Amino acid sequence: MGSSNKTSTTGTEVVQRSEELVDRFLDAIWMERGLSKNTLGAYRADLMTLGRGLSEIDKSIEMADKSDLLDFIAKRVESGAKPRSTARQLSSFRRFFRYIMREGMRASDPTADIEMPRIGRSLPKTLSEDEVDALLNAPNTDEPLGHRDRAMLELLYATGLRVSELINLRQSQINFNQGVLRIVGKGDRERLIPLGDEAQRWLQEFLDGPRMEILLERQTDYLFPTRRGDRMTRQAFWHIIKRYAEKAGIRQKMSPHSLRHAFATHLLNRGADLRVVQLLLGHSDLSTTQIYTHVARERLKDLHGEHHPRG
Repeated sequence: MGSSNKTSTTGTEVVQRSEELVDRFLDAIWMERGLSKNTLGAYRADLMTLGRGLSEIDKSIEMADKSDLLDFIAKRVESGAKPRSTARQLSSFRRFFRYIMREGMRASDPTADIEMPRIGRSLPKTLSEDEVDALLNAPNTDEPLGHRDRAMLELLYATGLRVSELINLRQSQINFNQGVLRIVGKGDRERLIPLGDEAQRWLQEFLDGPRMEILLERQTDYLFPTRRGDRMTRQAFWHIIKRYAEKAGIRQKMSPHSLRHAFATHLLNRGADLRVVQLLLGHSDLSTTQIYTHVARERLKDLHGEHHPRG
């Protein structure tokens, strides 16, 4: 009985030690990179899952060796964990142990020789330029709500905004004099995005009339209100965009990022620099943007095969 209580106490202390270290690590990377709450939460969940697993052998997380990590990963895989989930966890572990080494708590990284699981990279489905034109022309702009929808679609394609950024836009974020949009995205990173003449025209026309017709006597700071004067939800916007895609004859499945993908891919197809696209999209890491080079490359291969005499 006494032995059981002692083991229980030891296990609790080990988990607490791991939790303290994980929290210190999260504070450090938040200060360094300004990561979002969701990202920090994912790191914490991954590391504390490992910490609780190690507590069963009375090891605090910073003491883990390569065999401990391989055992942990093997158990996760046996219980049905997908390669993408395993790769994300291993990425969290690597960042943590690099921090532990920087802090002088250990001399080597136990993740250094562990290979990432192979993941088939899924390329984002993107719309052709003709499909985008058809989608943009789908709303009936003689009606106030149709004009609003056209302005939203034009802005989305012109800027590559995330849908969450679009529906939360306020009038104060638009600078027509400079022709830019000010966005505070993930990790509270601010970026300025050029609007383009066509997007500016539709926005200005919307603000000059249809927006007031939608609101009547109501007031809101949100740029694109509903008939109730509320902020539009993500679900409502995607119900709208899917309806217009059907009207435009677009057969492929639309995703919440379809126009964002099209924005990035079409820029690269026309010779834009990858780092410029990274800044416009608000990606903190260039590797996230690089997936669009694969999309552009696939498109170039299709064009070559279709039009080259020996394609």
